[in-house]
Amino acid sequence: MATEILLPKIGFSMTEGQIAEWLASDGAQVTEGEPLYLLEADKSTNEVEAPASGTLRIIAEAGEIYEVGTVLGTIE
Repeated sequence: MATEILLPKIGFSMTEGQIAEWLASDGAQVTEGEPLYLLEADKSTNEVEAPASGTLRIIAEAGEIYEVGTVLGTIE
């Protein structure tokens, strides 16, 4: 069963964020807790960790802005 990677709400007033960079490539094996991508929001950049271990499938492109809760990819 795949685990969805959702854009997290980091700040109280955060409604959207930009994926600055994926730190793992599509199809890569990732481990739960490993840094997965850089998220720019509210003038700060944060590393977001993988919510599960498995094969990364990226849906969202780096450089784009997405709303909180958007599915950015899955880990199978």
